[in-house]
Amino acid sequence: MRILWDFDGTLFDTYPAFTKVMKELVSKDVKEEDILKELKVSFRHATEVFQLTEEQIKTFREMDNALSPEDKPPFPGLKTILQKAELNVIMTHKPREEVITILKYFNMEHYFADLVAGDDGFPRKPDPASYHHLNNKHQLDLAVGDRVLDILPAKEVGIKTCLFQNDSSGADLYVTNYEDLKNLLWPSS
Repeated sequence: MRILWDFDGTLFDTYPAFTKVMKELVSKDVKEEDILKELKVSFRHATEVFQLTEEQIKTFREMDNALSPEDKPPFPGLKTILQKAELNVIMTHKPREEVITILKYFNMEHYFADLVAGDDGFPRKPDPASYHHLNNKHQLDLAVGDRVLDILPAKEVGIKTCLFQNDSSGADLYVTNYEDLKNLLWPSS
């Protein structure tokens, strides 16, 4: 199995950290669960909903970058799938340096053959250009993401899709944890 992974909210449980940072920048009346709901659509969407200024967005990025990788752990059971897969690649909007820092912190960089990061010059999802690029290089079988935004380009490219912790319509597979995905992909193991 050759798998394309989203990073935030799919490989690593980053949304609790993002939510706490954004909570410091929005009205005190806004609940964390409301922030999380909007962040799960997209960061840009959340900044529009909560009307963050350019300065607040810059502050968010600075506060997020100051967090320890420890605050953004991998999801339980993930390493088992990464080990079993023939190949793993990442497509993320996150800057390359931050991705590499987190992967190294958790000693996981060796699981990934390739990475397209937010500062690599590709258009943002749902544009399929980065997915085409990775699929042309690696002939991918599955794209895993936590948002519809992550699976739309995969569908356009012709890659089977899996939504993680999201039951929105449109995916080929749905899982709430990585034990379930392991059982779907490798039922006899």
